[in-house]
Amino acid sequence: MTGEILLEARDLAIGYDRRVVVSGLTFSIAAGQRLGVLGPNGGGKSTLFRAVAGALPPLAGSLVIRERVGVLPQTQRSRLDYPVSALDVALMGALARHPWWRSAGRAERRRALEALAAVGLADRADSLFGELSGGQRQRVLLARALVEEAQLLLLDEPFSGMDTASATATLALIDRLAARGLGVAIATHDLDQARRFDTVLCLNGRQIAFGPPAAVLTRPVIEETYGGAIVDVPGGGGGILPAHHHDHA
Repeated sequence: MTGEILLEARDLAIGYDRRVVVSGLTFSIAAGQRLGVLGPNGGGKSTLFRAVAGALPPLAGSLVIRERVGVLPQTQRSRLDYPVSALDVALMGALARHPWWRSAGRAERRRALEALAAVGLADRADSLFGELSGGQRQRVLLARALVEEAQLLLLDEPFSGMDTASATATLALIDRLAARGLGVAIATHDLDQARRFDTVLCLNGRQIAFGPPAAVLTRPVIEETYGGAIVDVPGGGGGILPAHHHDHA
């Protein structure tokens, strides 16, 4: 299922202006692996992603990244008033691999169309990005990362604002990308989603736990991750999730 190690952190501490936001990070992501990153708002998930993307240097420890990283920000923070098509956005992935002065050619356009097809949006290539649904915009950003030839994808709460059908489709796409050998890290508040990933990393100012979901997602670990603010899942057979999860449904 998994292959070479794409990312490895050891005793990593990261933050801003020498102020540590999250520390004690020791984990890895392998090719073909899906990592769920759990934690409360302000717990360090986005800070970790910024560090992996190269925007924040380590304050302590080490962070080794062996492949190109593609970052998918939360789509609700994207500018939606620019008159760009889904194809235009996907083509932006080619900019990372060519000089700034070189415009995209036929090969890049073909690759962008292939990437849109891979995420199930070949028929929306000419649609304005801002007019797409949240789930469709997230898939366009995934297509952009594929054009960029990223081997490690960072998805920052990709399911926020999605309906059930869009979330299901995005999860299936993540599975297909992992099956192709990509490493995928997904920041989420949804424990049910996290349980279906290969590994889970729990953060709250520091690393709480890392490992397979069955070993990590225990009640004590979740209570420590979310400060005890948990509720029973209605009809969930004893499952638990963060109380503020409902704000992200």
